[in-house]
Amino acid sequence: MLKQRTLKTLTRAVGVGLHSGQRVEITLRPAQPDTGIVFRRVDLPQPVDIPVSALAVTDTRMASTISHGQAKVHTVEHLMSACAGLGVDNLYVDITAEEVPILDGSAASFVFLLQSAGIEMQNAPRRFIRVLKPVEIRQGEGTNVKWARLAPYHGYQLSFEIEFSHPAVDSTGQRVLFDMSTGSYSKDIARARTFGFTKDVEMMRANGLALGGGLDNAIVMDDYKVLNAGGLRYDDEFVKHKILDAMGDLYLLGKPLLAAYSAFRSGHALNNLLLRELLDHPEAWDVVTFDDDKKAPQGFAQLARAW
Repeated sequence: MLKQRTLKTLTRAVGVGLHSGQRVEITLRPAQPDTGIVFRRVDLPQPVDIPVSALAVTDTRMASTISHGQAKVHTVEHLMSACAGLGVDNLYVDITAEEVPILDGSAASFVFLLQSAGIEMQNAPRRFIRVLKPVEIRQGEGTNVKWARLAPYHGYQLSFEIEFSHPAVDSTGQRVLFDMSTGSYSKDIARARTFGFTKDVEMMRANGLALGGGLDNAIVMDDYKVLNAGGLRYDDEFVKHKILDAMGDLYLLGKPLLAAYSAFRSGHALNNLLLRELLDHPEAWDVVTFDDDKKAPQGFAQLARAW
């Protein structure tokens, strides 16, 4: 049986929120089978649990935010991406502020935290949402068009293309294909950092965003070049970060996908609309388990750290 996974023990990290600039501590704790991933605002007078789901997403400006009542957690996508990449199904995330810490701007620190705690198999079948029919969201026309699509696929594959018309971005790869069966999430995707442009910083900060951002947790560009002293971690780091984000956004569905995701200039908002479109068409998906590991897509039966 292909089993669910959680952590062997708890692990902690302290950092600042990318947009809030607030100090925040997160504690990742094991959870029972079928719990899913649950964020818990432990700083509130009465702690509030916020289980992840596509319908819990209430804001997609510059990040993915989930809510339950008045309680919110911003910028969940990098941690969610690490959980997707390592196959973690059940997890409690205790958090002391309203935004997940940005750490180094990628998912690599979360991968390290999860792996250092250890991944434990649980005696319950892992449930996948299998896409049976294509589902697509499109916005804009001509040069403003952007779209995201899910199609049937025995495995999990993501294809993304960006278009920024910026010298530093144009000189890099702008399209990437990542397949869980053949690629290594930890090596190929997890280290790609979020990025931004100096010309946008004043506008963002005036709107209460990017207050904790800087060269130590993002790729920063002026009108011509990357300003980070170390340059890029991958030749195609920009588009790989979009794959990283998409994996986190899509894992907010609450279960791993069996599908081929493809997108052009998509982002948090379109990714969430895509999940809602899928859920609105129950004939386009079903839930499957694998009693025999050998019948599961290649790569999914391996232990998380082997990816």
